Formats: sequence, C-alpha cells, structure tokens
Amino acid sequence: MATHNLNTFEGDPKNLSAAALAFVGDGVFELLVREKLLSKGSMPAGKLHSLAVEKVKASAQAKAYPALENILDREELDILRRGRNVKAAMVPKSCTHAEYRMATAIEALVGYLYLCGRIDRLQEVFAFILSEQRRLESPQD
Repeated sequence: MATHNLNTFEGDPKNLSAAALAFVGDGVFELLVREKLLSKGSMPAGKLHSLAVEKVKASAQAKAYPALENILDREELDILRRGRNVKAAMVPKSCTHAEYRMATAIEALVGYLYLCGRIDRLQEVFAFILSEQRRLESPQD
C-alpha cells in the first residue's frame, strides 16, 4: 500500500475527544477499505460500494475488536477504551449496541493513529483488522 498522509491537523490528537477521533477514523477507515478494493482491480462502482459497505459496517468492524486488543500497546489500548466508552445518540438497526461501541473504539484508534501521523502503524492495524474479518468470515472446519 502506498504511504501517504493527507493529514493537516496541527493540534495534539490526545486532546481530542474519543468521539472526534472516531469521526476522523470513520472516514480514514472507509478510505483505506476503498483503496484496498481498488488494488484488486477495476469493477463496477455498485460492486465496489457493496464490498466497501461489508467491510466498514459496525458489525464487521466489531469482529476484529477482541483480537485487536492483543496487538496494541498501552497508549493504543487507552484510545480504544476511550472510544468504546463514547455514548452513542443512535445505534444503527444493522448492529447491536455492543457492536457499535466496539466499532466506534476501532474508529477512534484509526483516527488517533492517522492524526498522530503514525501511518505505518495505522496500516499494520488496518491489515490486522481485515485479516480478522476474513478469518471470522471463512467457514470453520
């Protein structure tokens, strides 16, 4: 994956609320998913959209949460915890409250890593999340 950083944020991400981190992380996560899909070759926009939705929806993100805790450092775990504690005004009908909280936690972590400029680590975490999603989606023998 190409290394690039569109980040122009000049503050300290540690001073942002977990909800603000998740707000940024939601967009970054979707962009990473879209880039990953495009790297697999050209396909119709409708198909790209459907595949992207399957990866970015809260229930899909939440699948990686339990294993993700095992690869994070103390600072990253703190951001994950803060993100999980964000109070949601509305939870989509497509997921449970617990799934939504786990997805928000992941998005907060993604936003934090992005705003800190830790792009290599962000890519590692993103790759891990996708691998966990694949592992849990494949039939278990």
